[in-house]
Amino acid sequence: MSGHPSIPPSQVPDPSGPVPAPGPGGSTPPPGAAGPLAGWKTLLALISLAFSVLLWFNGLVDSLSRPSVVDALSLRQLELSALAAAAVPEALQPTLLGKDPRANLADELERQMQGSTLPAPAVQRLELALLLRGRAPEASAGQLRELREMIDTPRRPLLDALIAGERPLPEQQRQLLAAWKAPTMLQQLSCEQLGGPESACPAARSGSRLLLQLLGVSLVPGVLLLGGLILLLREGWLTWRGRLAPAAQLLGPPLDVVDVTLLISGGFVLMGEVLTPQLLQGGLTAVVGGLALSEALSQGVQVIVLYLGLMTAPLLMLWRLLAASHSIPPPGGWLQWHWHPPGTALLQAVRTLLMVLPVVALSGWLIDTVWKDPGGSNPLLELVLTSADSRALACLAFTAIVLAPLFEETLFRGVLLPVIGQRWGPGRGVLVSAAIFALAHLSLGELVPLFLLGLGLGWLRWRTGRLAAPVLMHGLWNGLTFLNLLLLAN
Repeated sequence: MSGHPSIPPSQVPDPSGPVPAPGPGGSTPPPGAAGPLAGWKTLLALISLAFSVLLWFNGLVDSLSRPSVVDALSLRQLELSALAAAAVPEALQPTLLGKDPRANLADELERQMQGSTLPAPAVQRLELALLLRGRAPEASAGQLRELREMIDTPRRPLLDALIAGERPLPEQQRQLLAAWKAPTMLQQLSCEQLGGPESACPAARSGSRLLLQLLGVSLVPGVLLLGGLILLLREGWLTWRGRLAPAAQLLGPPLDVVDVTLLISGGFVLMGEVLTPQLLQGGLTAVVGGLALSEALSQGVQVIVLYLGLMTAPLLMLWRLLAASHSIPPPGGWLQWHWHPPGTALLQAVRTLLMVLPVVALSGWLIDTVWKDPGGSNPLLELVLTSADSRALACLAFTAIVLAPLFEETLFRGVLLPVIGQRWGPGRGVLVSAAIFALAHLSLGELVPLFLLGLGLGWLRWRTGRLAAPVLMHGLWNGLTFLNLLLLAN
C-alpha cells in the first residue's frame, strides 16, 4: 500500500494566541486538562509523547535500510513497455515506448545489478542474458553458462536448451519454464529463443491486454496530472483574486491539546503500533497457520487483523474522551462526517485529489533526482506487486482503500486538525495534521510527498467542513496506487 493547493490565510481574530474551541451555541467546552486529574493527565501525555518521538525517530532512521519498491516498479514498467511494443500504434510509440524498450530494460537491469550489494536473483540474470543475446551473443552465452553452475538442478534444463540452441515443442517449453516460475518477460524471451511459434508467445497472446496495461500506467497518469494542474492554477487564480468561496465553520471534538497528545501518542503509537502487535502476533500466526492458507492469503489476513487491532485502542480512547466531556455535539456530530449528499463529497474529493497529484509528483521527481535510493517503501506495496492470490489482494485492498482512510482521517483530520485549528487557526491545524500524518508513516524517503498529501487532505477538510470528503480522497488515492501496482504486477 502523495501536494497541496494554496492555503488561504487564517480567519481567526488572533492566530498568535490560543483561542478556546467554541461548543454548540457558542459555549466554550470544558478544558480537558482542568480539574483534579490535570496533573497526572498532563504527565501521562508528556511521557507518551517522549516515547512516541523516540520510536518515530528510530522508525524514520530504520526506513533508510528498508528496501524500496521504486527499482522494482521501474523494471516492471520497462518490461511492460517491451512486451506491449508490438501492439502499440506507431504514432504512440515514441511517447509510450521511447527509442528501444528492450535496450532500456537491459540497461536498467545492468544498473540495478551493479548497484546492489546483494547477488541478483537468477531470474533477473537470465532475463538480462537473453536480452543481450542479439547485441552481445558471446557475453550472453558466457552469462548463461555461468548461471547454469549457480542454480539448482530442476532449473538447469531450460539453460541447457538455450545454450544448445534446441527447439523443444511448446508443451516441453512450458515444462522447462515451470521450474523457474517465470514472469511474463522471461516467458516471452524464452519463447522467442527456443523457437516457439509467435502466436504462442505472451506478447502475441495478450497484446491487447498488455497495451491497456501500458496505457493505464503511462498515458492515464499524464492526463490526470494535466487536469490537476489546470484545476490547481484555477484555484490559485481564484485565491489571488479573492473570489474563493469562504471556508466552512471549523467544528470538532471538545478536546484540548493534552487529550489529542494522549490519543495519538498513547493510543495510536504506544498502544496501537507497539503493544497491540505484541499481544496479537503470536496467537494470530498460530491461528492463521492452522487454516492451511496460502502464504499470500495468510499475509493478507494478518494485515487486516493487525490493522483492526491497531485501530481499536485509539478509537476506544476517543470514544471515552468524548463521553467524558459531557458536551452536546453540534449538528453533524463531533467528527462532522456529513456523508450526504454523497455525490458532492465524492466530487470534492476527486477535484482535490487531482490538484494534489502534480505537486506530489513534482516532489517525488525532485527527491528521486537528488536521492537515488531513499529506501523505506511501505511493505504492503511489495506484497501487492508480487501476490498472484486474488483473495490476498482483496484483503490488502480492503485495508488500504477502506480501513486506512477511515481510521487515519478520523485521527488526523477529524480530531487533530479541528482541535489545533480552533485554538491557533485553521492554517496551523492543516500544517500540524499534515506533519504528524507524514511522520506516522515512518518513511524518510516518502516524508515530503506524504506531507503534501496531508496538506491537501487537511485543506479539503477545512474548506468543506466535512470529514467524508478527505476520507473519500484518501481512499481514492490509495486505490489509484493499488491499481497502478496491479497493472505492473506479473
